[in-house]
Amino acid sequence: MTPRCTEFKVIAFDADDTLWRNEDIFIHAQDEFINLLLPYHDETYIRSHLGDVQIQNLEHFGYGIKGFTLSMIETAIELTEGRISGNEIHEIIQLAKCMLASPVELLPNVENVLSKLEGKARLFVITKGDLLDQESKLARSGIAEYFEAIEIVSDKTSDAYQQILQRHNISTEHFLMVGNSLKSDILPVLDLGAQALHVPYHSTWDHEKVTDDTLLHYPQLTTLNDITELLGWLDFSSLNNKQAV
Repeated sequence: MTPRCTEFKVIAFDADDTLWRNEDIFIHAQDEFINLLLPYHDETYIRSHLGDVQIQNLEHFGYGIKGFTLSMIETAIELTEGRISGNEIHEIIQLAKCMLASPVELLPNVENVLSKLEGKARLFVITKGDLLDQESKLARSGIAEYFEAIEIVSDKTSDAYQQILQRHNISTEHFLMVGNSLKSDILPVLDLGAQALHVPYHSTWDHEKVTDDTLLHYPQLTTLNDITELLGWLDFSSLNNKQAV
């Protein structure tokens, strides 16, 4: 639990399932979609096919609710061999609108942690997904004021993180990323030589999971049980007060 470098000048947080609940909304929508298609196929096959279509469509539509919706529509057309009705397509669209309008539910202790860190380091949000949806959630979250910068990217790769660090003149040794996804929030940052802390969420999309064999290459990986443990992990005495990096 001892940090490799205590002089973190920038602490960045993932948004979905790190600051607020998100995967639960997708799980509920997926269950509703499966119920809609049960007259045509069994649950296991529908779930599997939708997952495959989502992965195939990432390069076309990216992450987020809009891409998920298009994947549901494509899946519905394919699995019904075009017999899906206009009313049923409308149900899928309404399901997507409900997802977009879902309340932003902060995870426990998030705001308390942010309030304790405010003024001790520059706080960022680095998230991926649809720009409009992510901006809307942040605006409705009630915590936007804690963050100096909001970075919404199409995907979280080492190159994407490197561009953010360069744009804000941040050195890797002074950067800390906090997030729930090993694939998106943690491993790409560790690959850069920066530090990242894994705070797991109770549910993880299959596409975001990594194998145990992959994790063997990251002995420096640190996992916290809860975001509140971040406060004990950091050395507050050495955190700079928003100084330039």
